[in-house]
Amino acid sequence: MPLDRVTIYWFAASYSAALLLELVLLFVQRPVIRYLATLCGAAGLLAHTIYFVAQRLTLASQAGSLLFLAWILATFYLYGSLHYRRLAWGLFVLPVIIGLIALAQVLGRNGALESAGQQTRLIDPEPFWQFAHIALFLLAAVGVSVAFLASVMYLVQSHRLKEKKLSGNGIRLLNLERLENMNRRGINWAFPLLTVGLIIGLVQMAQDGVQLQGWADPRVLSTIVLWIVFVLVLYLRYGFRLRGKRVALLTIMAFALLMVTLVTSHQHKPGGIP
Repeated sequence: MPLDRVTIYWFAASYSAALLLELVLLFVQRPVIRYLATLCGAAGLLAHTIYFVAQRLTLASQAGSLLFLAWILATFYLYGSLHYRRLAWGLFVLPVIIGLIALAQVLGRNGALESAGQQTRLIDPEPFWQFAHIALFLLAAVGVSVAFLASVMYLVQSHRLKEKKLSGNGIRLLNLERLENMNRRGINWAFPLLTVGLIIGLVQMAQDGVQLQGWADPRVLSTIVLWIVFVLVLYLRYGFRLRGKRVALLTIMAFALLMVTLVTSHQHKPGGIP
């Protein structure tokens, strides 16, 4: 079968099946169900990879960047399901993956799902700094997403500890210390990448002689706000030793801003995209 016949619904359905099986595992603890969930996730990742390559999607498009982030998180899910087989890893990662795919599909219907032939290719050596800007931003998005997942799991685990609902059955998660470490590493990973990517984009805009209204581009503004939130999170964490729920909530806010940034279209499209 030609690779270009693989559609977005193939891997969306595979991830949905994996999520359904993860839910079943909450009530029926059987190794075969765990294996089937992992198999569905692996099948989804394979179809996802084929689709991305066959369609030659560009990271510069909104839908392309969302699908790429979903692909990275799918890899993260597969790793976690193999490495933390007794933990409810997929219950938190898979909904985010499916949500990103659904959002990409909606944007695609509005003409945002463009192929590499229409814009910059996935790896295009010509506008190097444009590609570097996009790649750094998406790598930062991976760190934000990981920190977000850790924050959600932290809040759930903290609530369960408070309510004394921990038992041998139901949701099993990493302990609070490890989840907090995961959050910290995700933020520490994302901030320098976001900073450098933002600087590259702003320098590109300055070199292109963007007018004043161009600097009010919604995506530029949302990225700057996201960077400020990151500075706030780092300042509170390391300056005031803030930990726990407050940092988790700020991280969730940063992820929400990231989603706004990813779905916002650029008004400024010069020789490179800011």
